[in-house]
Amino acid sequence: MTPDTLFSLAGKTALVTGGATGIGRMAAEGLMAAGAYVLIASRKGEACEEAATWLNALDLPGRAEGFQGDVASAEGVAALAEDVGRRTGHLNILMNNAGRTWGEPLGGFPYEAWDKVLSVNVTGLFQLTQALLPLLRETAQPGDPGRVVNVGSVMGEVPMGDGAYSYSASKAAVHHLTQILAKELAGDHITVNALAPGPFVSNMTAFATADDERREKVGRGVPLGRVGRPEDIAACLQFLCGPGGSYVTGAILPVSGGINVTTGPSIFERAFN
Repeated sequence: MTPDTLFSLAGKTALVTGGATGIGRMAAEGLMAAGAYVLIASRKGEACEEAATWLNALDLPGRAEGFQGDVASAEGVAALAEDVGRRTGHLNILMNNAGRTWGEPLGGFPYEAWDKVLSVNVTGLFQLTQALLPLLRETAQPGDPGRVVNVGSVMGEVPMGDGAYSYSASKAAVHHLTQILAKELAGDHITVNALAPGPFVSNMTAFATADDERREKVGRGVPLGRVGRPEDIAACLQFLCGPGGSYVTGAILPVSGGINVTTGPSIFERAFN
């Protein structure tokens, strides 16, 4: 076994939603590095085109194409699925990365912050997956399954609100939905897994990771002592989507530097200090 046989994505086509920035862009680069043709879609089509141009300039084995696509409405999901069908005759990998957050203190968290977040993070994720199932089924085989990778969050695993109540709840829903779909789509030879990232540098976390000083401070709160790096995401995608990950489904992969296993202090610690 070699890296080429375990992680190669040569000849594979992927769609990454929200792929212009942050974790989506890290994932797109990882997929391209393994040889995939990557479609990048988000609400901001121009940003996706710019991201594709930047990624293609890296001279990786794969290539990228960017365009507009919005999963926040039924019409947007239908239009995106139709556009993907026009651009490619088959789809091997779907990464549901598009996401939205909202932060307000408890006591002032607004009603509309629920629908706006869940419509993208949960409803849009599910509806797009459903709409693209025909393309995924078309190429899925017992030894080479189709792949769906959803982006959850460590905040969907551990009770961390941090003012982002609808976001945390939405990511817990993503994790549960991932396992439901993994069970239901196994017979179609489609694996469904999720990432549960901790802090990474992105537009969504810019308030806390925009500069080295703040990133260092955030990293102190992570058991492994740092924020996530692009290669942490890229490697996960190469594993879950490559030949080496073809027997893994229903997994919620923690990419959080150990936050996922953080608990409170020892309840007996004070007795000895």
